[in-house]
Amino acid sequence: MSVLLCDSNCELWHTRAEELGLDYISMPYYVEEKEYRYDLGKNTDFRAFYDAVRGGAVPKTQALNPEDYKEILTPYFEKGEDVLYVSFSHKMSGTFNYLDIALRELKEKYPERKCTVFNTNGISLGAGIQVEQAALMKKAGASDEEILAFLKEFTDRVAVYFVVDDLMHLKRGGRLSGFAAVAGTLLSLKPVLTFNEEGGLSVLTKVGGRKKAISTLAAHVVEELRDADKYSVYIVDADCKEDGDRLRDLILEKRPEAQIVRQIVGPVIGSHCGPGTLGVIFVADRRPIPLKKD
Repeated sequence: MSVLLCDSNCELWHTRAEELGLDYISMPYYVEEKEYRYDLGKNTDFRAFYDAVRGGAVPKTQALNPEDYKEILTPYFEKGEDVLYVSFSHKMSGTFNYLDIALRELKEKYPERKCTVFNTNGISLGAGIQVEQAALMKKAGASDEEILAFLKEFTDRVAVYFVVDDLMHLKRGGRLSGFAAVAGTLLSLKPVLTFNEEGGLSVLTKVGGRKKAISTLAAHVVEELRDADKYSVYIVDADCKEDGDRLRDLILEKRPEAQIVRQIVGPVIGSHCGPGTLGVIFVADRRPIPLKKD
């Protein structure tokens, strides 16, 4: 018997996670040195978080350590359960190095138990849409092997496109040089970003201004959306609801069959991308091919 596990960086809304019977790891973030754990929006004060960032607070995130992972996984192993962990991109955090350490130590104590980790090469609902499908298959009685076989193909069809409002957040995270961030801000350039097939952040193109960025995101969905009857289109915003609604309307004008789910970006991911980030996640023929890798 195995348990399906994910982390809160998948950003499935808490009510959806509960419907699917998902267990998840609450990932930490810090605002003014106070630690919080993201709970998929159940008790999260999004207003306080984004107001604090706009007011000058610099939130931080931190990798879980091996002891954290042992504490999370031990109860499953003690009950004789294996774990299938569908995770966010390993390129986005060093936390998975600590997970490996924990698993090696746990293997000595529980040699018959195993934790299989599937790397979605995405984050936010780029990971969440894969977690959701894995959970639906699990509820329908699929084996871990069947779920993994599906995910290995499905992950390459998950399209993620997003733009940030303030390039300096990417600069602080090491995703953009200081010169490029300042120059881009002065010129109102908005890089359209995605996750490459290795799970790293890449630039697709750069457009002039917020309005053009929103219409560019919409155009990608209109042109590339597949299987709209089977999979939702997720529009996520970091406290810029009007822009998210505008993106939704532009998509529905051309693709009225799209099943759109609107959601706010959580504080862990919001700590890196900043307020005003807008993204869209959907199923296409293939993952976007970046012009270059950052």
